[in-house]
Amino acid sequence: MKFIDEARITVKAGDGGNGIVSFRREKYVPRGGPDGGDGGDGGDIYVRADDNTNTLVDYRFTRRYDAKRGQNGSSRNCSGKATENVYLTVPIGTTIIDAETREVIGDLTEVGQELLIAKGGQGGLGNTHFKSSTNQAPRKCTKGTEGELKELILELKVVADVGLIGLPNAGKSTLIRQVSAAKAKVADYPFTTITPNLGVVDIGKHRSFVMADIPGLIEGASEGAGLGIRFLKHVARTRRLLHIIDIKPIDGSDPVENGKVIFTELEKFSPELAQLPQILVLNKIDQVAEDELNDLCTHIVAELGWTGMVFRASTLTGQGIDDIKYHLMNEIEREREREAEDPIFAEEQKERFERLEAEVRHNTEEQKEAYREARRLQREMAQNPEEFADDDDDVEVAYAPY
Repeated sequence: MKFIDEARITVKAGDGGNGIVSFRREKYVPRGGPDGGDGGDGGDIYVRADDNTNTLVDYRFTRRYDAKRGQNGSSRNCSGKATENVYLTVPIGTTIIDAETREVIGDLTEVGQELLIAKGGQGGLGNTHFKSSTNQAPRKCTKGTEGELKELILELKVVADVGLIGLPNAGKSTLIRQVSAAKAKVADYPFTTITPNLGVVDIGKHRSFVMADIPGLIEGASEGAGLGIRFLKHVARTRRLLHIIDIKPIDGSDPVENGKVIFTELEKFSPELAQLPQILVLNKIDQVAEDELNDLCTHIVAELGWTGMVFRASTLTGQGIDDIKYHLMNEIEREREREAEDPIFAEEQKERFERLEAEVRHNTEEQKEAYREARRLQREMAQNPEEFADDDDDVEVAYAPY
């Protein structure tokens, strides 16, 4: 199934049914009085998070969802039937955004979580409601109100504790295959991974965390190069970033420069994202001779100016992988416990993630707008090449002598 992480849909809640004007008419009951019933309420539209769904692909094909209208009232004070609500299923990690105001309506981060996105109209009142001592035969009723009509953006970000970042072919997919049951594609060419992969890392009884393999970044990704920033937003929900560096690149490139590329792209895309705790993993140590390994790793760390945690590993052979798993698990557990015990810290974490998501969303929209503008200009140039042609008629050309 194709991975789709963004969709635009229109939802229309059901209108309320109309109340009616009716009078009781029975034999031997003169002046029976009003008995017009109320209209039924229109259906609401909800979104519900489901762990059996991992893509928004369905919403690329069906883009409008309507709830049914409430039934009109009837005589004998019978109210119209209220219609059933409509539930749209989305993956965990979906954010609902109002397309017109850009306001975030809600964020679905737990299984079964529901969010009202369009409220149905209320049923109108029958003429029974308007009777009084001075108006015993009212001929007035009200219509049902209209249901809400909204254009929404569904934006999916994978929910993971750890995000893997690095250049293509750094070994990210091999790592997630080593530590989880995820079957990420592995091959000897760049951009093997073109969609995020999630894997549950099981450490032991009741100890586990979720890891996300993000497609490889390249220089200029924050400006749209390669896969651009399309998938960089998925690391916005993570607690830790695991930066994988290939210490022996097959293309002969400098691992130090490769590491700096990732740091630079993160900082350009989102300074807040660049502040997330990062752990450096020097990968493919099995490709370097033992007598050269220590000097090479020390050189890379020193040139990067890295002062944080560093691990040496081989994602192919599994060497050093257990140390990474247990370190990550311990760090995540400590953070979870502190959030549970310290409400102030928990609130700070919540605010930090909200700032991060807001910044990522803003930067993503800017990049998309710049891309659309570039495409628009290309189309105009293709349609009217004369308007964009260089006009050299008024340029004086001077030829230099031999």
